[in-house]
Amino acid sequence: MLDSPGGQPPHDSRQEHARRMETGLPVEVPSTALFTDQYELTMLQAALRAGTAERRSAFEVFTRRLPEGRRYGVVAGTGRVLDAVENFRFDGRLLDFLRETRVVDEPTLERLADYRFGGDILGYPEGEVYFPGSPILRVEGTFAECVLLETVILSILNHDSAVAAAASRMAVAAADRPLIEMGARRTHELGAVAAARAAYVGGFDTTSDLAAGFRYRIPTVGTSAHAFTLLHDTERDAFTAQVDSLGSGTTLLVDTYDVAEAVRTAVEVAGPDLGAVRIDSGDLLLVAHRVRQQLDELGADRTRIVVTSDLDEYAIASLAAAPVDAYGVGTQLVTGSGHPTCSMVYKLVARADSDDPGAPLRPVAKRSTGGKTSIGGAKWAARPVDAEGVATAEIVGTGEVPPELAEHLVQVKLVDRGTVVGREPLDAARERHRAARARLPMSATQLSRGEPVLPVEHV
Repeated sequence: MLDSPGGQPPHDSRQEHARRMETGLPVEVPSTALFTDQYELTMLQAALRAGTAERRSAFEVFTRRLPEGRRYGVVAGTGRVLDAVENFRFDGRLLDFLRETRVVDEPTLERLADYRFGGDILGYPEGEVYFPGSPILRVEGTFAECVLLETVILSILNHDSAVAAAASRMAVAAADRPLIEMGARRTHELGAVAAARAAYVGGFDTTSDLAAGFRYRIPTVGTSAHAFTLLHDTERDAFTAQVDSLGSGTTLLVDTYDVAEAVRTAVEVAGPDLGAVRIDSGDLLLVAHRVRQQLDELGADRTRIVVTSDLDEYAIASLAAAPVDAYGVGTQLVTGSGHPTCSMVYKLVARADSDDPGAPLRPVAKRSTGGKTSIGGAKWAARPVDAEGVATAEIVGTGEVPPELAEHLVQVKLVDRGTVVGREPLDAARERHRAARARLPMSATQLSRGEPVLPVEHV
């Protein structure tokens, strides 16, 4: 099992997980409890001493702004958040570490030993779009339950949503042409798995990362690198070895030496049924046109052209008129195309005045100057559409939902009294994003700088 912040086995591997449990085979589900900042535990200790830890509370995840020039954000990582909440447990080893390092006192350790999140989580379903001020996630329970989840929730949502937003923009630029995620070597090894998952939600079709394929059942692809060509005495020898092993439908890398000569050799070796050629350097627009012409002249008119080489959404858009059949993207994708975080925050927005479970929640909010104020109260969000089915605004409010907005609510129940109820297949999130993006005004797909495509109205 891959040891990552989403510890619980993914939805697609739960049958195997259950089988191992039933047969007594060892199953290690890594805890997510230390994916947190120390001050969350020290706040718990102080609240326990003050007698305020059991007050019912509501925390919300939101962002005050989108990255400059972005028209919308993409919610990604929700499934991983649900796994992380389920696996937020302090076992003996973790408690011993906290005790040895004197992070918190013994009464707090006793409380942590029994920690189980028993509250509710509502939020935008994975793949949905969001805007500044959108209540992306709401965590409700006692202060003791909710405060500990801040860092792990933010670390997942900030990373995955940043990658998914970049992926969505690249998918728009690529139109219907396939996109390959290939950024594993450009980021942390565990971050690469999460990035591949987020990219799939945002519109990518495949990944080169086998760990992502194993964990999330994302289709994987890959054939050879320049090293394989350099290993052999001639380019022809390399192409012959690859075709003999993988078949004529493989993808041959043609820019190790001379591209025109490589394309000619590739068709001679594989025949007109050669699957694809990959171009990884040079003026991609010019080279793609030349390669397409050459392939057609050689009778390989069905051979596809795949381009790679530090692509981003702008480079992909610039190749829209080129005879390119697929794009492989690495560095710019896994780093959020210049925006590796979404700047989401996790803020207390409502709390009770006593530890009585029936005590009403009252709004609270930070009021300091400097642009970091927030709006108190547990919020709902609705996104009405016009007669054409296009969204007109993001309406955010507290209290009762106006009847006319009830059918346009965005949030769904994800956790009900500690039980996950919102888990779903990854493909559902992927399709949701495609549909959500299609309901936005057309200007949402412009790559030019602009304001968020929907206004956020607080009522």
